[in-house]
Amino acid sequence: MGVVSNAAYGLFGAAEELTVAQVKRQLDTNLLGSIGLIRAALPHLRKQGGGRVIQVSSEGGQMAYPNFSVYHATKWGIEGFVESVAQEVAPFGIEFTLAEPGPTPTNFAAGLDAAPAMDEYADTPSGGVRRALADGSFKLTGDPVRMVEIMIDSADQAPAPRRITLGSTAYESIHAALTDRLARLTAQKELAVSANLDA
Repeated sequence: MGVVSNAAYGLFGAAEELTVAQVKRQLDTNLLGSIGLIRAALPHLRKQGGGRVIQVSSEGGQMAYPNFSVYHATKWGIEGFVESVAQEVAPFGIEFTLAEPGPTPTNFAAGLDAAPAMDEYADTPSGGVRRALADGSFKLTGDPVRMVEIMIDSADQAPAPRRITLGSTAYESIHAALTDRLARLTAQKELAVSANLDA
C-alpha cells in the first residue's frame, strides 16, 4: 500500500494584502492537512512492513515567487517535515518522494484564493506577478498528464527518489535557487566557523 498526499490550493497576494483568516486556512489545508494525512498513514504502512508516500509539493518548496508567500511557507514546511519523518520511518521500510511540479495548466489558477490588490504594490514585483497572471504571460509549461505518469512510475523505483522535479520551468527555477543559496552559504564559511565555541 502507498499514499499520495496532495492537500493544497493556492493563496495569492502580497503578505500585507492577506487576511489572518486566509493565512490560517492556507496553513490548515496545505501544511497541517498533509501532515495529518501522513501521520494517519504511518501506522498502517508500518504494520504492513513498509510502503511509499508520494507527497505532492511544488517547485515552490525550494524557490519562491512574489505573491505566494504563505503558499511557499506551506510547501517549504511540508518538505522539511518529509525530510525529518523519512529518517524516522526508514527502518520500517517506509519511503517518501516529494513531487515538485512547475507551472502547469490545471485548475490550480481557477481555485486561487486571491486577496484584493493594494495600490502600493502596483509597481513592485508583486504587481508584476499579478499582471502576468491576469494577462496570461505567466507561462504554464508543464504537461499535467506526463507529470502524473512520472509520479506513478516513481512508486516502482527502488530506492524511492527523495524528489522528482517536474517540468523545465521547475528544473530551471530550482537549479537557480539552489545555486544561489549554495554560493551565499559558501561565502559565509569563515563567518560560520567563527561562531564555534573553540573559535
